[in-house]
Amino acid sequence: MKKGLIAVIAIIALIAIVGFMVGPKFYNTAIDLQENATSQWANVESSYQRRADLIPNIVNTAKGYAEFEQSTLIKVTEARSKATSIQIDPSNITPAQLKQFQQAQQGLTSALSRLLAVFERYPDLKANENFKELINELERTENRINVERNRFNDTVKPYNKHLKTFPNNVINSFIGNFAEMDYFEADAGSEDAPNVEFDFGS
Repeated sequence: MKKGLIAVIAIIALIAIVGFMVGPKFYNTAIDLQENATSQWANVESSYQRRADLIPNIVNTAKGYAEFEQSTLIKVTEARSKATSIQIDPSNITPAQLKQFQQAQQGLTSALSRLLAVFERYPDLKANENFKELINELERTENRINVERNRFNDTVKPYNKHLKTFPNNVINSFIGNFAEMDYFEADAGSEDAPNVEFDFGS
């Protein structure tokens, strides 16, 4: 009886020692990796916000052309309003929040695609120097969005891997502080992403 009790106590003590040795390392590494991912999320939001900030100027420039389709401008403005209304706490990015954010941004991307297709029919608008610079800036911003999204996925991967590998997954099941983060997925219909490479010479 005593030998059995001693064996149980020894096992518990061993588990406790291992926990004290491994637990802090797991926790500190998880914090570092999580911070990397949430910091990168701020860059993602910043790039999307830059795109949103450009849209009013593009719309206002197009409004100067009386024959321009107002319904197209309204749809872009509405899509922008919806996209900018979604705010995500970077320290608590849930799959549902990320999905909602992506859907709103995809809606704005689609609206921009339709708007840019319409622009092609207005050579006088394309000749506007202010418009040219806005479109060039939009192109640079779209590229930046892709870069920052990929970087976000690159920072999420080691964080999720850290949580899933043994014995980290066991430790985290006891601590319960950390949850896996979702990745940005390729937009549905990404082949229809805004094409901002105009032929301004035409």
